[in-house]
Amino acid sequence: MLRSLYSGISGMRGFQTKLDVIGNNIANVNTIGFKSGRVMFKDILSQTVAGGTPPTDATGGVNSKQVGLGVSIGTIDTVHTPGSAMTTNGPTDLRIDGDGFFAVKSTTDTDSIYLTRAGNFTLDSNRRLVNGDGMFVLASGGEPIQLEDTVTAFTIGQDGTINSIDADGNATPLDVKIGVVKVPNPGGLEKLGGNLYRPNTTAMGGENAEVTVGNAGEEGNGKIIAGQLEMSNVDLTSEFSEMIVAQRGFQANSRIITTSDEVLQEIVNLKR
Repeated sequence: MLRSLYSGISGMRGFQTKLDVIGNNIANVNTIGFKSGRVMFKDILSQTVAGGTPPTDATGGVNSKQVGLGVSIGTIDTVHTPGSAMTTNGPTDLRIDGDGFFAVKSTTDTDSIYLTRAGNFTLDSNRRLVNGDGMFVLASGGEPIQLEDTVTAFTIGQDGTINSIDADGNATPLDVKIGVVKVPNPGGLEKLGGNLYRPNTTAMGGENAEVTVGNAGEEGNGKIIAGQLEMSNVDLTSEFSEMIVAQRGFQANSRIITTSDEVLQEIVNLKR
């Protein structure tokens, strides 16, 4: 009887985690570049109460008898499907159409590279391209992007090239491209908050793998679309449906605990 109690407890814990992930998804429904999460369950090791026997010439075989011991969290995945595009017409608002991430670097920790899908960039007072937290946006060579004072107007091409626009409207390509990083396993990236991901060995494909800031539109990298931002990929219809399933699952497991307690109470009351 105690097995059903612990099974119910494990189910409640699992569905509580699922509700936590769903709540985070819904809270970030309007977060630029946010990728939703999902919880996958797996069963806990089953207890064998009777072993099986193979068939013989005289009798057939008997299957083993097992009782499951509950459920646990299998994975909490990050779903890296593309979000919808929002047109802003801002020259430094960028969206990656396809795979890849923008690379940014902290102003204090210049050795660490972080990844993001949020392309709401601006130019600071030194005419360097930065994100909302002031981190440097990196070019395809891995260096921060800085525009000369002579560049008063510019456009950004799909390959990340920054084109200077003169007074007559003529475009001159500059010797700088906004970089894009291809990640072999995006689901393995570590979320840091602030729309940032930390590259690690799980995501980059091994201990010796390095973060290479490449060109947009090359080697599987997505193209850069200027004047647009990538919205969150959270689907509210799906999230609310999963919330109902999680809520009912939580209630059902709580009923298992209640019923098991009532049966235990009856057993205790046998001696009166």
